[in-house]
Amino acid sequence: MINRRTFSKAVGLGTGAAAVSLSGLQTNASAATASHKPDGASVPTIAPGTHTEFRTIKQVKAGLLDIGYAEVGPAHGPVVICLHGWPYDIHSFVDVAPLLADLGYRVIVPYLRGHGSTRFLSQNTPRTAEQSAVALDIIALMDALKIHKAVLAGFDWGSRTADIISALWPERVKALVSTSGYVITNVKTQLEPALPAVEHNWWYQWYFATERGKKAMENVDERIALCRYVWTLVSPNWNFDDATFERTAQAFKNPDYAAIVLYNYRWRIGLIEGERRYDRYEKLLAAQPPIHVPTITLDPALDPFTPAGDGTAYRVHFTGPYQHRTIANIGHNLPQEAPTTFAQAVVDADHL
Repeated sequence: MINRRTFSKAVGLGTGAAAVSLSGLQTNASAATASHKPDGASVPTIAPGTHTEFRTIKQVKAGLLDIGYAEVGPAHGPVVICLHGWPYDIHSFVDVAPLLADLGYRVIVPYLRGHGSTRFLSQNTPRTAEQSAVALDIIALMDALKIHKAVLAGFDWGSRTADIISALWPERVKALVSTSGYVITNVKTQLEPALPAVEHNWWYQWYFATERGKKAMENVDERIALCRYVWTLVSPNWNFDDATFERTAQAFKNPDYAAIVLYNYRWRIGLIEGERRYDRYEKLLAAQPPIHVPTITLDPALDPFTPAGDGTAYRVHFTGPYQHRTIANIGHNLPQEAPTTFAQAVVDADHL
C-alpha cells in the first residue's frame, strides 16, 4: 500500500477494517484547514453506501492495456480522475463520483492494471507493476480519452500514482488530492528496517515475498479471503456488509491480479528488478521529486499507515498551494468510508 518510509512514526492497530456517519466530518479537519476554505461548491452530505454500482463500464485501448473504467458526469466538464488502491477497486469511488458529477465534473474511475476488466493487449507483455508503469498507464488513458489535464485524486496505490504524475508530468495535473501524503517509493530506502510497529503493519508484504504467500495469491478463493481480512485491519470502524465486499472482490478475479500484486510488493522492497524500460523514470522518482501542483493531503486517523502528526512528515515535498486535513474516525479506504469529505477535498483542491 503506502511507502513505509513516510510513516516511520506510525503505530500498529493490532487487530480490527454499511455505513459510518458523516456528521461533523468537516469539523474534524485540521484547524489550519478549517480556517480557510477556497471558493467552491459545498458537497452535499450523503451516507456511505448510498450508491452501489456504476451504470456502465467502458473500455479503451491505452498504451499496453485495454483499460476498463467508469465515467459519470457531463462529457465536457472539467475532468477528475479517481484512482483506487489495493485491495480495492473502482467501487471505492461509487459514492464520490456521482457527488462530483452533480457539480458538473466529468469523473473517470479506471481499474488499475491487473484489476477488474482491465487487460493487457498482448500476452507477451511482462506482468510487471513498478510504480512508474502504473503511472504511465494513467497517462496513456488520458491520451486515449484526449484529456490534456485533470484533477487527480487517489488513495493507496492511487495516491502514489497521482503523486508520480504530478511530480513528473505536472502539465497534465490541474490539482491533486493525495491520501496519506507523499507516497512515492524510493526502493533503496525501503531496504532499511523501520520501527517494529511499522514492520508489523506490513505483514502481508513479507507474506507476499514467500512462496507460501505466492500460492495464496494465486488461489482465487484464498486471495479473496486475504483481501477481506486486510479490509478489517485497516478500516476498523467501517462496518461493510458482504455485498459491498463482494462487488469489489469481483475485480480480484482478473487473470493477472496475482502477478501484478506480487510484483508490486516484491519490487518495492527490492526483491526483484524492474523492467529496464522504466529505469529512467524510477531514477527520477528515487530522488523524491517535489510536487508543485495545488494539493490537498488527507490523513485518515484510523489508518495504520497514516503518519503520526499533522502532515508535517511530508509537507516539504509539496511546494505549490497546499492544505492538509486529518479525518477523524475514518480508516484506509477514505473515499468509500467518507465520500462527502473526499469529494469536498477534490472540489477545494480544484479551487486552490
